[in-house]
Amino acid sequence: MENKTPAAGAAENKMGVMPIAPLLAGMAVPMMISMLVQALYNVVDSIFVAQLSQDALNAVSLAFPLQNLMIAVGGGTGVGMNALLSRSLGEKKQEQADRAANTGIFLFLLSAVVFGLCGVALARPFFLAQTDIAAIVNYGTDYARICLGLSIGIFSQFCFERLLQSTGRTVYSMVTQIIGAVINIIMDPILIFGLFGFPRLEVAGAAVATVMGQLVAACIGLIMNIKFNQDIHIRLRHIRPDREIVGEIYRVGLPSIVMQSIGSVMTFGMNKILIGFTDTATAVFGAYFKLQSFIFMPVFGLNNGMVPIISYNYGAARLDRVKKTFQLTAATATVIMCVGCAAFNLIPDVLLSFFNPSAEMLAIGTVALRVISYSFLLAGFDIIAGSVCQAIGNPVYTLICSVCRQLVALLPVAWLLAQTGRLDLVWFCFPISEVVSLVLSIVFLRRTMRRVEAQIGPA
Repeated sequence: MENKTPAAGAAENKMGVMPIAPLLAGMAVPMMISMLVQALYNVVDSIFVAQLSQDALNAVSLAFPLQNLMIAVGGGTGVGMNALLSRSLGEKKQEQADRAANTGIFLFLLSAVVFGLCGVALARPFFLAQTDIAAIVNYGTDYARICLGLSIGIFSQFCFERLLQSTGRTVYSMVTQIIGAVINIIMDPILIFGLFGFPRLEVAGAAVATVMGQLVAACIGLIMNIKFNQDIHIRLRHIRPDREIVGEIYRVGLPSIVMQSIGSVMTFGMNKILIGFTDTATAVFGAYFKLQSFIFMPVFGLNNGMVPIISYNYGAARLDRVKKTFQLTAATATVIMCVGCAAFNLIPDVLLSFFNPSAEMLAIGTVALRVISYSFLLAGFDIIAGSVCQAIGNPVYTLICSVCRQLVALLPVAWLLAQTGRLDLVWFCFPISEVVSLVLSIVFLRRTMRRVEAQIGPA
């Protein structure tokens, strides 16, 4: 299994020569579109499941920390692989780029095996630790066992999409994501409600539809890498651990994994705090996470388009291009987040109506969406600044920001506000924690850029 096209070593990769604005647009827009489609099918899952019952919606919401943990491992491994691969190409180190790609594939496959075993063994205890409502536990166990037990789909999709992204082929990556998402969206109602002669699987049907989409997207991604990705060479005999490459991938990727894993801890903790008020509050929190993905996913797509450009030009000692890329990306992310904040404030009832809400869920959710959305105004800059630090070799800074925002600030503040007995105050933990993250992001970004200037000279 290998590319037949020779490596593109003679010509400069577009990431080193194209003007920044069209380069970022060309790389980021396809990824933003594909991430929006991803957000759509994540929301569609919950919309259809909510038609079954609030218990079904709660089951999917409580499963989110487990899904987020898979995304954390896959995304973090992808960040490390992308940074090393793009930097190697910028430095004209073709052999190292190929080793990064092949070792990355091995790491993604290993992750799938680990999560598959954990999903089968630990899904039910995970839900019993959060609630004793039998319907939620049963629905959630079925959902999690399928999603984790067949995690080969999500990890393979992550792997082959990231390989395309790291070499600037984001249109191909977009195509794989869209095809996978469309399959998920089509199969969701068919398998949940048993349409067209298919069995009625209810919540388990949502999980099966998700895995089907991921597996198809992964296969298409593999084919596109073999046929169209000229910058790397995938070889079956080289898909094995390489100690040096594994260390380099996780030097950058591990902080990202920890950061996103902390998100799972935060979500688990928030669910425990909220369910102390009412299980409707956890349904609201789950609906919020689905809705906010329409705002954050485009920013993550923009961010994913930025990282290879930053890494490549850092490797090529082009600090001027690094700075221009960051400035344009941060400004764009902030605009997207402002639009999201406006939508959550102006039409929260319309957004919640997709989840078949009860009167109680609508009352709680309207307040929650408005308060939480104030954190969006700062989050765009925080996300982009953290990824710049990661892309040029200071991932620990981003890790510190994430730990302080979610564990040092958000959860303790949420717990303290919960002691007032007023649920509407608990939601303020989100904007408060984002202020903490902003201060740290500014400090760490300045330190990182000063180190780079000392290393390769001013722009």
